[in-house]
Amino acid sequence: MPKKTSKTEATLVDHLIVGAGFAGLASAIKLQEAGERDFVVVEKDSDVGGTWHINTYPGAECDVPSQLYSYSFALNPDWSKVYSPQQEIWEYTKKVAEDADVLDRFAFNTAVIDAKWDATTQRWLVNTTNGQYSARTVISGSGGLSEPRMPEIDGIEDFQGEIFHSSRWDHDVDLTGKRVAVIGTGASSIQLVPELQKIVGHLDVYQRTPNWIIPRNERRFTAVEKAAFRRVPGLQKAARAAVYAQLEGRAPAFTRFPQLLQVVERQCKKNIAKAISDPELVAKVTPTYRAGCKRILISNAWYPALAADNVDLVTDPITKVTGDAIVTADGAERPIDVLVVATGFYVTEPPIAQHITGREGRTLADVWSEAGMAAYKGTTVHGFPNMFQIVGPNTALGHSSMIYIIESQVRYIVEAARAMRSKGLAAIEPKAEAQAAWTAEVQERMKPTVWTTGGCASWYLDKFGNNTTLWPGQTFTFRQHLSKFDAEAYDVATPVTVSTAAEEALA
Repeated sequence: MPKKTSKTEATLVDHLIVGAGFAGLASAIKLQEAGERDFVVVEKDSDVGGTWHINTYPGAECDVPSQLYSYSFALNPDWSKVYSPQQEIWEYTKKVAEDADVLDRFAFNTAVIDAKWDATTQRWLVNTTNGQYSARTVISGSGGLSEPRMPEIDGIEDFQGEIFHSSRWDHDVDLTGKRVAVIGTGASSIQLVPELQKIVGHLDVYQRTPNWIIPRNERRFTAVEKAAFRRVPGLQKAARAAVYAQLEGRAPAFTRFPQLLQVVERQCKKNIAKAISDPELVAKVTPTYRAGCKRILISNAWYPALAADNVDLVTDPITKVTGDAIVTADGAERPIDVLVVATGFYVTEPPIAQHITGREGRTLADVWSEAGMAAYKGTTVHGFPNMFQIVGPNTALGHSSMIYIIESQVRYIVEAARAMRSKGLAAIEPKAEAQAAWTAEVQERMKPTVWTTGGCASWYLDKFGNNTTLWPGQTFTFRQHLSKFDAEAYDVATPVTVSTAAEEALA
């Protein structure tokens, strides 16, 4: 169990896990099962759940069927419907954490200030808002959708009304009858806008680029189905496998045969025609790029909301925000009481990278700023010994559940921890040539994908124009790559003989 050092007051721990979302929680559970019980999970917010604890905006739901958007080792027979709402998913993570008996090693309301590799002690020294840790390994599960990105718009700081990001929803603000603006038309926006449309006086939705949006095949699970999931052996695993196979069958269209996505485009256009009759609005919401180039969204309520009398879809660029209005390039000034920002997150430039300093005294952000995000198997980074990143570079998906990827990475990390312990290793670090070869192969495989050829600019791409976000293949091939810890791809180090001063620091 973690213990304090006598002089530095740092808490000694084998594994420090950053983040208590799906990634951090899975890491804690699987490390414990492997006998690696000396860990601490630090979480900047007040509870488990990650994005499902923080994102409480109206209409927040998962867009992957919950039979698959859940742990394979903690199946839930009681999902209310195919696509579960935010509250239900959060409660699921809480129950999983409680059942696994790991919460005694979670430190909530504790944010990482910085983490630095100490070559003398071969440990990470991590400063947090609630003390310091000396950790043998750092496992980052901070996630790509954790830090909201605010738009850089002239005058936005002078707006006199209420303003907040969709992921930091202010429930104290009563929107009933108000004039509200929503900037952004991505995954969060298409869920919250239909809810706002029901209660606000007037709603302006600012769109830069339309998305392809297919119908949401939603339904509630019956009491009979739930009972069967609980009582019939293997039934829920079979249901999960069926959802997995269905979603996985879509992968080739994204990665090798983008022309197949014309079927999706036809679905989307039918979805538009069903709800919107105004030709001008139809033109505004119909994309001109290939479906899949940006994330394909699902909704039955988005287009009806845009067609409502109290909603205007604005496609003219925003030039500035005044104290009580938004001004667009055509000179129009639209008064508002509340501004909701739904402009996404720092995905290709994760803020936590600014706070992690590696073996050569450079931050992860500095290293990645030179050529973009890169990691060996999306999990470890040359120059940063004993650091593991879950949902790292080129691990996100455009077609299936991230929980599958998370579990694949956690297995690999646990195997690495076992190898370190069994072989008496103090440090492991991917070889530069191994990481370079992996990155080159991923980017080569990215060339024929719809994300590269589809004719759009998306948040998948970094400032160099490279897709450092998504995995360009089937999820089972990713799992195969991470099926065992390949020590031959790593530089390893045995414990060094530390100086007397260092010994005193760790005494």
